[in-house]
Amino acid sequence: MYHPYFRGKQFELITIREMAPLLAHAGFVPIIEPVRESLGGLERTLRAICEAGGRAIVIVNPHHGDHGDDGANISALLRDKLIGNNKISAGILLRGNTSFEDAKTCFIAHEDHNPTFVHSGFNEPKALAQYLGDNLATSTHVFVSNPADTLYRRHFNSSTRILVQDGFERRKNADYAKNSPEKFSELHVTYGDLGMAGFGDFLIVGDVYSEGGGPAYAVAIHLTYIDPDNDNVMFIYHFVSTTNDTPTDPAGKFKQALDKLVEKLDSGNSKLHETTAIREFRELHAKQHFPGLGYVKKLSMKHHIETLAAYLA
Repeated sequence: MYHPYFRGKQFELITIREMAPLLAHAGFVPIIEPVRESLGGLERTLRAICEAGGRAIVIVNPHHGDHGDDGANISALLRDKLIGNNKISAGILLRGNTSFEDAKTCFIAHEDHNPTFVHSGFNEPKALAQYLGDNLATSTHVFVSNPADTLYRRHFNSSTRILVQDGFERRKNADYAKNSPEKFSELHVTYGDLGMAGFGDFLIVGDVYSEGGGPAYAVAIHLTYIDPDNDNVMFIYHFVSTTNDTPTDPAGKFKQALDKLVEKLDSGNSKLHETTAIREFRELHAKQHFPGLGYVKKLSMKHHIETLAAYLA
């Protein structure tokens, strides 16, 4: 079903932990690419998922972050702390610079960890499919790509296939005000038509990794909704602060963005699902409280997951 792709920063991991019961109940399987050297937060997150009866895929050879050169510590975490737990799958990331031999070596090292192949620019699909042979039918493949890569995916037709697309257009926050709302995705509606067993996205963060930016000239609240009057396509609102000429007063800018959100909610035509995250935004507005930008992003991610859970229920 739904496979949200997270980079393992603090608030991403907190989001997964807090949403673990809903993720499990809905059958959603988060993909986590660890990017921080310390794996304590990741371990707590995986235990929360298991305790809730859910599943997750953990990239053991990340491209981004502190483990980009060596994922040995991630593998050790799976081996020493989660051995025999088939709810946690070792994700093998296959990029353009990954050779078939690299893929094969990583697969052999993680055969006991219910491996999942995550394709992101890999150039040797035929060799991998032939190597898997009779095991291809029981393998799972996640494709971080566009729907046009049909020939590539044909090599894995007999497997369980998941398509992940990035629906979030990355811009400067101030520029979002000119494009709100805008189309986010229709993959939650069409993934079956594409021969996929499931779909995924990068939530409201996008597939652009950064270690963290400088001070925000503008504050934006990004919230998705599904439009029943438009073939259930998902759109995204960008509620952006009015003041955006200096990198000061993030709390005041958050209030400006939040005022716009609440005004839209109170209009009765926002089409935003009244999630627990939306209720918390309302509470923040009532209390005039700024919880920090990381917390705001967490609420937007929670809203996105809750929206899809309600649609797919």
